[in-house]
Amino acid sequence: TDDEEEDKGTELNIGDSIPSFTVSLNNGKTVSSNDLLGNVSLIVFFHTACKDCQQELPIIQQFHDAYPEYPLLCISRAENETSVAAYWEQHQLSLPYSAQDDRTLYNQFARQGIPRIFIVDTTGIIRYIYTDNPLATLEDLERAVQSIDTEQGI
Repeated sequence: TDDEEEDKGTELNIGDSIPSFTVSLNNGKTVSSNDLLGNVSLIVFFHTACKDCQQELPIIQQFHDAYPEYPLLCISRAENETSVAAYWEQHQLSLPYSAQDDRTLYNQFARQGIPRIFIVDTTGIIRYIYTDNPLATLEDLERAVQSIDTEQGI
């Protein structure tokens, strides 16, 4: 059941390092956690049937369009490539995503709750976490990355 799945995860918090992982993206690229080092980056977990995710994904798209210099990974939680690709096409999203058929990668970051946005600094430390309460606005995301940039002298 979902409850059993939720108990298996690790709940990462602000100040924690992101786990080591590698994902294949829909654009053919493979990205690892090491590839994110040196940049402020965003890791977004979602499922296209999730109503809050449906509200958050267009905001993530706006952020990506405005700030393409920040690496961004959208990772599905237990949703296959066919389903994600259809949603992306229907909603004209161009965000790079990795469809994950199960919760294995998600469980390295969290136990429950999507959308979940991790904003990670240049050393792989989680600096901000946004969930569904409240959903992140474009301004929230902009402020978060700019504060890390300022602090890290970027």
